[in-house]
Amino acid sequence: MLHTRLAALDAQPLDSGESWLVPALLAAALAGSAVLALVARHPLVAAALLLSTAVAAGLSWAARRRSARLVPVTVSTPDIALVGSALALSPDPAALTDGEGSLVTANEAYGQRFAGAPRPLDLGANEAALAELGSARALAWRDGQGSIDDVATPSGPARVEVQRVGALGDLLLWRFPRPQRDFLAVLKGRATGPEGEILGRNGVLSAVTGPHGELLAANRLLRERAGVADDFAGLTLGELLQQDDDGRVRLSTELEANRPLRLLHIPIDAERSGQAGLNLLFDTPEAASLSNGANLQALLDILPVGLALVDRDRRFLTTNKAFRTAGGLGDGGIPAYPGDLVVKEDKAAVADTVRRNTRGPAMSSDLAVRLVHNPGEPVALTIAGLRGLGDPVVLLLLKDNSEEAKLKRQIAQATKMQAVGQLAGGVAHDFNNILTAIIGHCDLMLMRHTPGDSDYDDIQQIKSNSNRAAGLTRQLLAFSRQQTLRPQVLQLPDVVSEVSHLLKRLLGETVTLHVKHGRDLGPVRADPGQLEQVIVNLAVNARDAMQDTGNGQLTIQTYSVPANQVAELGSEILPVADYAALSIADTGCGIPANVLGKIFEPFFTTKEVGKGTGLGLSTVYGIVKQSGGYIFADSKVGQGTTFVIYLPVHREEAGAEKAPAAPKAPQEETWGSGTVLLVEDEAMVRTVAERALTRQGYTVVTANNGEEALEIIERGDPIDLLISDVVMPAMDGPTMVRHARTLRPDVPVLFMSGYAEEQLRNSIDIDHVAFLPKPFSVQELAEAARKVLAQE
Repeated sequence: MLHTRLAALDAQPLDSGESWLVPALLAAALAGSAVLALVARHPLVAAALLLSTAVAAGLSWAARRRSARLVPVTVSTPDIALVGSALALSPDPAALTDGEGSLVTANEAYGQRFAGAPRPLDLGANEAALAELGSARALAWRDGQGSIDDVATPSGPARVEVQRVGALGDLLLWRFPRPQRDFLAVLKGRATGPEGEILGRNGVLSAVTGPHGELLAANRLLRERAGVADDFAGLTLGELLQQDDDGRVRLSTELEANRPLRLLHIPIDAERSGQAGLNLLFDTPEAASLSNGANLQALLDILPVGLALVDRDRRFLTTNKAFRTAGGLGDGGIPAYPGDLVVKEDKAAVADTVRRNTRGPAMSSDLAVRLVHNPGEPVALTIAGLRGLGDPVVLLLLKDNSEEAKLKRQIAQATKMQAVGQLAGGVAHDFNNILTAIIGHCDLMLMRHTPGDSDYDDIQQIKSNSNRAAGLTRQLLAFSRQQTLRPQVLQLPDVVSEVSHLLKRLLGETVTLHVKHGRDLGPVRADPGQLEQVIVNLAVNARDAMQDTGNGQLTIQTYSVPANQVAELGSEILPVADYAALSIADTGCGIPANVLGKIFEPFFTTKEVGKGTGLGLSTVYGIVKQSGGYIFADSKVGQGTTFVIYLPVHREEAGAEKAPAAPKAPQEETWGSGTVLLVEDEAMVRTVAERALTRQGYTVVTANNGEEALEIIERGDPIDLLISDVVMPAMDGPTMVRHARTLRPDVPVLFMSGYAEEQLRNSIDIDHVAFLPKPFSVQELAEAARKVLAQE
């Protein structure tokens, strides 16, 4: 609708100086007529002259009056914003142009239908369409309106209506009405499409009829029950149905089956379309019984739980899709009796429970049975008696819980590994305190003995064994993923090359080593020393597995696994990413299937007593997981074992620069000066550390716990370095340091702990602290203290 603001054109009165003109003309005409009458002495001539003069004066006055009414006042321009708001109310595309067809404004529907919102005159898809649009414009400009049906446009054929509008008639309104939806065509598509199938699965027969009742479409269930082909031209719905005297409707093909139907007709337009519309046919309650089962089967197949019905003779009446899947029946036929689904040992229990539910009162029982197709996985079978449905019927419920059982096993395994890892970490922490004291005392004793003394070799042997025990704790920390790693960006082939010379000596003469490297391997980020330990552990296990096979072969291979190939591996654990893979395969005796799932557990070993600790593969597992990778094992008895490690490819961040490595202090620069506050709850560790620092020139003040350390700090004594354990009773080390920093903000801190540095840094939110892992030697403690003081 167009709104235009124009001033009204109203009649203006004659000026006061011009109001005498008409009477003067009439007076002159009368005077002239009188003179002529006197001169000519002819009254008719005078009367004619008088009449003509009066008519001329009247016409002159009317013309003057008309010209005065056509004088316009000020006219304002159209408000385009208001016009656009009015056009936006129309759901159909509409545009306003001037007389030449230039676009003034258009609504949003116009821009959506015609991309770029061109002029209406330019919407023709071809020359003929452009000519038709031009003719419509000319017709509307001449006669006030014009229209075209099915003009070709870029968005398809459209109807165009053009109307001349505006107070001055100088604008054209173009409208493109949307075609009316053919609801009958829509119903036909729905009846034969997915909607019709859904209705059919639920036992609803649907058909679409035309104005005269002719059958236009029907779902598959109606065609099957009515026995008609897909092509039913000329067939009416009334020919498929037969109505009883009581008003009930039946299909002509089911007269003897006693299956009455209820007809629901939904017309499109009862006044204009006659019988055209949607027809739904429902089975009446008389037709709903367990024996025919058409709609019952459709409803059962929708349920996700496996259901089956058994009659009084303990034979299957029907089963749904979920029951057949869980029972391993597939698309084949169902057995005669429920006992045929289970193994021989469970047949009697199932048969007896079904028998009791068919004869006695309604009850339910749950049985744990093993199915024939999968005897290794017990499943739950619920058997319940149903009453009130006619003949006694037994309901069976069976659920395929193999995936659920697999998930439960995985969760249990992960929980067990986590619990053992926490236990291993705690044991390693306490054991590190003991080893710190042993190694420290050995270092102090070696300072008083020189090579050649009778006790020197014994002390060295004690220290060597202590270091071996420290290696065992590192393995425990590696399994619990609490080991301190020093990751670097490296290439897997370089790591294999570094360790291959050692492997040749470890494998001996009876094992042949083959090394293969793939192309285009991406860099990985891992600790090279720990990665070498992984390769050595797997190689040693492979060597032991090939001792009884004669000449064995160990193959180490590196290759690239791009992200698009990860999905092809079929692993649910490995995320989609780019990996560098390391494969270690042997030709040994292999690992049995019942043992393969336990090989990464700590202290689990198949070797003889005294020949293995059971920490080799658990250490490998811990190092790989702590490095962000994944490890898989595949083995067949008598054919060998293959371990594959997937490490994610490391991507350097854009613009990231490598920090320069800090220069390592010379080993002999361990002497220092100043006051050190040593906080340690373990007396043996505190004693060793105090003696070691005192020998290096420091003044040492000791505290047994965090509270005692804070009392020393509050006294105001000079403290140049604070060395503290992390885990202590009552107040731990980080809490004590936070309070100490409020009194001495600049005091340097060195933490000692048997836990991993990465784990501590993630849990301790304190800046400018250093870490010294346990166990440590006297030399390492002195170097760490000297380094912290040098940095400050």
